[in-house]
Amino acid sequence: MPRRKFAWEKLSDDQLLKQRLSSLRVAVEGTWLEDCVSTLHEELEERGIRLRPHTWISSEWFSPGGVPGIAIPFYLAHPRLMKLEKKMMFDVEGGTWRECMAILRHEAGHAMQHGYQLQRRRRWQQLFGPSSKHYPRYYRPNPASRRYVQHLRLWYAQSHPDEDFAETFAVWLRPRSNWRTRYAGWPALKKLEYVDELMSEIAGKRPLITTREHVDPLRDLSQTLEDHYKKKQAFYAFTPPKTYDRDLSRLFSADPRHRRANPASVLIRRHRAQIRQLVARWTGENQLTLDAVLDDMISRCRELDLRAVGPEQKLVLDFTVLVTAKTMHALFGPSQRKWIAL
Repeated sequence: MPRRKFAWEKLSDDQLLKQRLSSLRVAVEGTWLEDCVSTLHEELEERGIRLRPHTWISSEWFSPGGVPGIAIPFYLAHPRLMKLEKKMMFDVEGGTWRECMAILRHEAGHAMQHGYQLQRRRRWQQLFGPSSKHYPRYYRPNPASRRYVQHLRLWYAQSHPDEDFAETFAVWLRPRSNWRTRYAGWPALKKLEYVDELMSEIAGKRPLITTREHVDPLRDLSQTLEDHYKKKQAFYAFTPPKTYDRDLSRLFSADPRHRRANPASVLIRRHRAQIRQLVARWTGENQLTLDAVLDDMISRCRELDLRAVGPEQKLVLDFTVLVTAKTMHALFGPSQRKWIAL
């Protein structure tokens, strides 16, 4: 199907940022997202589940309480918007088929909970906790815990009982997930077995909630893309601690004999994107936050007049390890910082 043309496609980034979200007028239909949603529905059908979550375009991923549907972020509906998202956030959440399907399965878990009011069941509450628990803006997970499945990044199942169920459902639903073997011996296996029993029980049954409501659809969002991204960037804002000097001085040289060597700040800038992506992949930290950390490290290297002495490849590797270690310490160490919930 030919892609629909929009006047804003040819705008510069600055001009596009001035556009209101409501003016984008993108939809799921006629895009690659339609195939993703169809695949999700096929997976549910294969399990005998009658509910087919409806989808619409909004500002972010979510499944609203009381509505068995899924909102999909606007940027995924057009390559030009994905390009802008990449520039503004350094990442495109759900931008690949695999990642999009992973998030859709997670959101389908929420839709199942809403449609069948699963949180009212006593066994559900015993295993996952009360759905009425305050929803946190921040949380601090335990990466070593085996009480939760691991599906989306940041050990997201640990953030709230509703997310624990949605993540468990997503692992159960994914084709060829082999969850019985993968989670053998884990306390989380009890949750997966419960979901398996629960889905067999409600297979073929009509959902209790069948509304097709669209909550915060794109057409009703009057803020500009610029305001949208300012708010989104502020959510991941992080002031790095000034504790890098000793480590940077051990990795790079301040010896006057090496004053003709390349500045360490130049080396970091040259490999900045690669380092940021690698550390984000292995720590789960947001790339926007890591970029602020790298900014601070580059500044300290300049102020300390540090030089890159030795094989560049080894220095880049060692520096990546340093940033990873500092990131993990900030996330799981004794500091007061908390993880940012998705």
